[in-house]
Amino acid sequence: MPRKDHWDAVYTTKANDEVSWFEADPTISLDLIQQVSPPPSSVIDVGGGQSFLVDRLLDSGIDQIAILDISSVAISRTKERLGERAASVEWIEGDITSISNVGTFDLWHDRAVFHFLTERKDREAYLELAVKSIPVGGHMIIGTFGTDGPEKCSGLPVCRYDADSMASTLGNRFMLVSSQNHVHATPWGKEQHFFFGVFQRV
Repeated sequence: MPRKDHWDAVYTTKANDEVSWFEADPTISLDLIQQVSPPPSSVIDVGGGQSFLVDRLLDSGIDQIAILDISSVAISRTKERLGERAASVEWIEGDITSISNVGTFDLWHDRAVFHFLTERKDREAYLELAVKSIPVGGHMIIGTFGTDGPEKCSGLPVCRYDADSMASTLGNRFMLVSSQNHVHATPWGKEQHFFFGVFQRV
């Protein structure tokens, strides 16, 4: 099944709190964003279609917010949830591995997209866009399954990372600032081990 069709089907058939990655309050992402110095005035959330991070970013007063997601269903649902506030967000529908330009942002945030890119060419396309989108001195916050995390998610295989393997994958255009492990509890109480890294564009 094409990637977009897969994710549209997921968001069509499952409620927000019926997917394993659901977070009512994206605390770890917000904490890491607040630690970035200088504070970002523009943020793109990659794969943020139904995340509640956009609500909190709007509350924080960040000047420019963009949400990129492959699923039109996810984007439509979040626009509906936000109501009038949706007009303050730039919505980008597309596959991260085939988009050529999304603009420039101080901060690139990705919780649980990169680990689905199991083919090298897809990771290279992702990183090419990230390098293009983050100016030198800007930051990337990336969250993936940790080395002891699940081997599959939503029926798809994933890659798992720690600080060393992620730094190696990102290459010399990104410098590791900090990293941490995180245990995420799914809505049905299962633990999933995540890796989060903060990288600076150099």
